Amino acid sequence: MNLVDWVTDLMHVAGAPGAALAIALENLFPPLPSEFFLPLAGFTAAQGKMSLLDAILWTTAGSVAGALVLYWIGAVLGRDRVRRIAARMPLVRLSDVDKTEAWFLRNGYRAVFFGRMIPVFRSLISIPAGIERMRMAPFLAYTAAGSLLWNTALILAGYLLGDNWHLVEQYVGIGSKVVLGLAAAAVVFFVVSRLSAARKAEAETRS
Repeated sequence: MNLVDWVTDLMHVAGAPGAALAIALENLFPPLPSEFFLPLAGFTAAQGKMSLLDAILWTTAGSVAGALVLYWIGAVLGRDRVRRIAARMPLVRLSDVDKTEAWFLRNGYRAVFFGRMIPVFRSLISIPAGIERMRMAPFLAYTAAGSLLWNTALILAGYLLGDNWHLVEQYVGIGSKVVLGLAAAAVVFFVVSRLSAARKAEAETRS
């Protein structure tokens, strides 16, 4: 039995607390799809195995719990350690880290709130929040608010679609693939531009 099947069975057996655990794990392991677990929680609620309100509240609690773990991972790493790691990475400049840090400081709360509604990044956004030691109360508030909107939308979709709840995963999954594709394209552009700049600098040095 793979992890997805295990969590699915857990949700059926444990109800709302099982759904909370599923979403907490999804935060810690982004390949686990919230667009699968949340509509399934809605469908499970429609079957009467848990209430709709319980499904929403428990999954939101699971989202916050998972985000807190990642926040503390970021806090343990700390700014100086991240900079030391970045300094050893090929093609990465400390100025890139500084720009990213400055962007997060300008948009931290908004990034946390809206990031909770973007696949994959909804988990990762908690790490820079921890690195920057964002104040805990606002972090929890924005994480909970963004998670509540995302969870409610997908749970309600699963609840209303009934036996067709899996259609939510298909459509939201398209959005996830688009986001991942854009991120991959950005990484490729970053690497190519850095390699090109390095070759140009080397050519200038030789001449």
